[in-house]
Amino acid sequence: MKKNKNDQVVSVLKLMRETLDEMGLGYVKATTGHGMDVLKITKFPSEADFRDDIKGPMVDSLEEFNKTGTPFVIYMFPIHFVKEVLNYTMEFAFFDNKSVFKIQDGNVTYTNAVELMIDSLAWAIKKAGYPNMKIMIGQIGWPTDGYPHANVKNAERFHKGLLKFLASKKGTPLKPGPIDTFLHSLSDENMFPRIFGAFQRHWGIYKSDGNPKYKIDLSLQDRDVYPTQAKGIVKMPNRWCNFNGDKSDMNSVNMNYDLACKAADCTGLEVGASCSGISFESKISYAFNAYFQKYKQKIETCDFDGLGEIVATNPSLENCEFPIEILAFQDQVIQNGMVIRI
Repeated sequence: MKKNKNDQVVSVLKLMRETLDEMGLGYVKATTGHGMDVLKITKFPSEADFRDDIKGPMVDSLEEFNKTGTPFVIYMFPIHFVKEVLNYTMEFAFFDNKSVFKIQDGNVTYTNAVELMIDSLAWAIKKAGYPNMKIMIGQIGWPTDGYPHANVKNAERFHKGLLKFLASKKGTPLKPGPIDTFLHSLSDENMFPRIFGAFQRHWGIYKSDGNPKYKIDLSLQDRDVYPTQAKGIVKMPNRWCNFNGDKSDMNSVNMNYDLACKAADCTGLEVGASCSGISFESKISYAFNAYFQKYKQKIETCDFDGLGEIVATNPSLENCEFPIEILAFQDQVIQNGMVIRI
């Protein structure tokens, strides 16, 4: 977070607060979300503090939040924080940490990253003079593709532990009690910015076709169940665009591959992703199909200078799905009470 942007955030918060008060909406809280990067990188939560370059604006923000009892909203993504920031074993990201790794901070033992992250923030806020400020988790989740350890099995495991933790209402050593939390996110977003990596497009509990990816009990009863399947989803026909295998002009092959991935979502092919280990030919097919599906399976979008061919046999491989796109509402019409494709 850059200082000038933080300064602007504080000004906007003050303006929103004044406007809400003038409208007689003093009970409405004005806030904004923060990443864990507002903190200095430390091993122990008790040593945590806001970064020196933004400490002034952060304290100003806390003052604004404190006026109306507004919680401090934090966005936390343990998979990224553990690997890229802390450089710890990935087991530390899970509540059922199966390793012997732990962090001993004085008389407090941390066996998972989430409690450590919350208390690190709590210490920074406490040092700024607001020990009783509530912390709210505005975003937390686990991606299923596009990153090492990002898969369905780990996502199910992480959420199972997280929801048990939330249901217990025990909180953390420094912040005991229930913690309001928002899961991120309901479905994958194939146009989401990739600031930190391809995995940012794969946070969804649901696939784009409305099918849940894994078991998760949103009722907090720790049941071994899948969430409700989405209704009203209309998929395109079972057909895919494949690379026909012609490698006589590799410049053309590479150019069309780049064209497809520039327009469509090829994050499944990146290092650590579900399709990263497939063959060269299959990667070209994956890219061609992603483009073909994005443009509603129009025949001309599977040409690629004669390198593409439309097939009715699913080319998906083990752990690598070649998706079929769903129809947007504007691409559907209703006739006699039935949804049909335009």
